Amino acid sequence: MSNAFKEQLLKAGLADPKKLKAAKKQQHQQRVQSGKNQKVVAEATLLAEQRRQEQVARDQELNRQKEQLLQKKAIAAQVSQLITSNTIKPSGEVAFNFTDGKVVKRLYVNNKLHSELTRGLLSIVKQGENYVLVPAAIAAKIAQRQPESVIVQQDRPVEQADEEDPYAAYQIPDDLMW
Repeated sequence: MSNAFKEQLLKAGLADPKKLKAAKKQQHQQRVQSGKNQKVVAEATLLAEQRRQEQVARDQELNRQKEQLLQKKAIAAQVSQLITSNTIKPSGEVAFNFTDGKVVKRLYVNNKLHSELTRGLLSIVKQGENYVLVPAAIAAKIAQRQPESVIVQQDRPVEQADEEDPYAAYQIPDDLMW
C-alpha cells in the first residue's frame, strides 16, 4: 500500500496500525522468498551460455575428426612398415593371375613362390600402385589394420565332401594355372 492510502485508512478507522505492520512484514517476506526461489536471468546470459555450449560441441567434433585422421595416418604408417620390412621380391617366369577389384592383374613369380601362393603361405598386398608378396601371417596383420590393402590371401578351410557330389572323385589340383 502506498503511504497516502495507508494514512487515509488509518484516519477512517478501517485499518489497525498493528495489522498494517503485519501486512507490510508479510509482503516483505514474500518478496524476499520469491527472490530466492526465482533467479533473475538475463537474456544475454542465456545466449552467452548457449553459444558457449555450441562452441564446446563444435570443438569436440573437430577434436574427434583430428583424432580419427591421426589414427588413420598411424595405421597407414604401421601397414607401410609391415610391408616394407616383410616384402618378398617376386622374380621368375611363371605368371600368377589375380584380381584387384574388377581388373585381372598378373605377377611373375618362380615355381616355388607360385606354389606358396596357391597353398596360402604367401599373400599379395598392394602398396601404392605396386603389388608385393608377404607371408600370410603378415598379411593377416595387415588385413586387421587395413583390409583394402590385402589383394590375395588364400585361407582354404578343409571342405567336407558332399556325399551325393558326382565329381567328388575328381579333385582340383593346387597348382592349376589359369
